Amino acid sequence: MGTLNRITVVGASLAGLRAVQTLRREGFEGEVTLVGAEPHIPYNRPPLSKSVLRGDDDVTLPGAEELGDQWLRGRQAVHLDVRERTVGLDDGTEVGHDGLVIATGARPRQLDGALRLRTVEDALALRAELDAGHEHVLVVGGGFIGGEVASTARQLGRKVTLVDAAPYPMRAGLGEDASRWLAAHHERNGVELVTNVRVTAVDGGRVQLDDGRSLTADLVVGAMGVRPNTEWLDGSGLATDDGVLCAPTLFAQGAGDIVAAGDVARWPHGLFGGEMVRVEHWANANEQGAVAARNLLAGPGNATPFLDVPNFATHVHGARIQTAGLPHLADSASIVTGSLEEDRFAVAFTRDGVLVGAVAVDSPKDLIRLKRAITARETL
Repeated sequence: MGTLNRITVVGASLAGLRAVQTLRREGFEGEVTLVGAEPHIPYNRPPLSKSVLRGDDDVTLPGAEELGDQWLRGRQAVHLDVRERTVGLDDGTEVGHDGLVIATGARPRQLDGALRLRTVEDALALRAELDAGHEHVLVVGGGFIGGEVASTARQLGRKVTLVDAAPYPMRAGLGEDASRWLAAHHERNGVELVTNVRVTAVDGGRVQLDDGRSLTADLVVGAMGVRPNTEWLDGSGLATDDGVLCAPTLFAQGAGDIVAAGDVARWPHGLFGGEMVRVEHWANANEQGAVAARNLLAGPGNATPFLDVPNFATHVHGARIQTAGLPHLADSASIVTGSLEEDRFAVAFTRDGVLVGAVAVDSPKDLIRLKRAITARETL
């Protein structure tokens, strides 16, 4: 690998911002170009489904002001030439580099006829619709974004219907016990749950389900998860499969001068037997952007594997729900503190007796303890 004089970071959200900050803090004095598809400086996305919908416009991301003028706003990467080390942009510009950080994130799965929520513009459009007086909101998808939108809409006094394909919302990420509790928690807070069905079409306020039923609402919001933004890498030679395929050190497979971070990166996690993972949450992007940048500066031979335990948190109807590790890998789960009836509990997930995941509801100290145990690969 040659000397790094020019580094391009594609993606100006959290992972990209942390990469740029880390490059400078590690003493890189060369040229840094940050390419961002949005016209804004990097901003904080978690408030979009909560406080922004309630009227608070503060999405400040600490450190964004450090960028100065070293980023290209409103420019979309459309092509990567690995051999020539250039990134082609949608205005015809070619940006050269000696090292590249891919942090292009992900985009929502599209449901025609429904509003989506990913950008600040999406949030402001949804807020305007809520402010317009729509009384009945139907949310498609019970994941953390869908759950937060449902929770916020209820806080605003709206009638809410939540449609999810699983028997219980967030079942894949929370496991049977916690997802069953979450379903009851939604219903206790006035949300109508419609589960085990998929939406096949949205026409105005009419929502068609795959079991033949139809529902009506004043406003429909789609929250069915995301897809990583990798299309611009087609034909580049980089391996992609539900993200940019990386080594444990976040270097793109077969590339000694390209790393990936955030929602777009997929890598074999050393704490979980090399399980290929792609993590879509704030904490991962925050840490991974920094590690990817440091590894790029160090080079493949001196890079360190990314071993952070995945974790995320959400608030739904006042309850704090946290996860750590990869609960879906477990072959066994048990409630280790509290109970579902108390609305305060922690669940430990094990595979072959070793802790691989944890879920906590209003039990942050238990979550911290279990996360440390997952890192240490302890048995239950």
